Amino acid sequence: MRTEKNIGVIVLFLLPALAGLFLFKLYPILSGFAQSLYTVRFLSGEKVFAGLQNYVSLFTDPVFWGSLNVTLWFNVIITPLQIVLAFALALLLNAKIKRIAWFRSIHFVPVAVSVPTACMLWNIMLSPEQGLVNSILIGLGLSPQPFLSGSTQALGSIIAIASWKGVGYWALFLLAGLQEVPVSLYEASSLDGAGRWKQFVHVTYPMMKRTLTFVVVSVTIANLLLFAPMYILTKGGPEHSTNVLMLESYNNAFQYSDIGRSSAIVMIILLITLVIVALQFRWLKTSH
Repeated sequence: MRTEKNIGVIVLFLLPALAGLFLFKLYPILSGFAQSLYTVRFLSGEKVFAGLQNYVSLFTDPVFWGSLNVTLWFNVIITPLQIVLAFALALLLNAKIKRIAWFRSIHFVPVAVSVPTACMLWNIMLSPEQGLVNSILIGLGLSPQPFLSGSTQALGSIIAIASWKGVGYWALFLLAGLQEVPVSLYEASSLDGAGRWKQFVHVTYPMMKRTLTFVVVSVTIANLLLFAPMYILTKGGPEHSTNVLMLESYNNAFQYSDIGRSSAIVMIILLITLVIVALQFRWLKTSH
């Protein structure tokens, strides 16, 4: 009897959190899935149930497969790149050297710049006519490069810009994790004759597993959903070389008014994200 009363009290206290979870997490997903099952007639604007037709249409559309290919390549390159650079930057910021506070402040500047401002800044710097980067290349006797206007260089340029903007942000979390590693562990390993590399492998890396798990999952999700630089700088071009799935979804929703197709793409992105994050949790958990 007492247990039943306790369960009632527990449910009562959990109810606000469960309501918030349903309202802000589950309902948008369910609503998005429901919208992906409908299509809108162009002339009348009438909403018509289409079942899985939006998904069938996507799987037979080469534009969708091209966007999926760009999205996967983008994430395969940028996610490990940002994690490695952020970890290296965090190790540098954690060093006990003079004026380190100045360097920590300077590295935070890209984080404080908004994404649209960063995109406009780099768009000017990478301009093929009067951009700073191409001016330097010409000054060195090299040919100017179509960084954002060439189909073979646009995705790489956006990866570089997004990494410039994001690495400092992720390094902050890793720096916080590094500063939580007990100094006594380094002192004990030094007494055992361990060098810096062995200290990193046997002390720093194991103690950073939880922080790394958070950063790896967060970087993956952020990059899978990233589309603002592509929208601002290249509009998905040239030749669809930067047309990631989120940008394709945005274009379908707000340019072509095809909410059903846009929602179907979002559902596929959600499924891909869940699979990748589940694998990352499994991999990082087993390696603990």
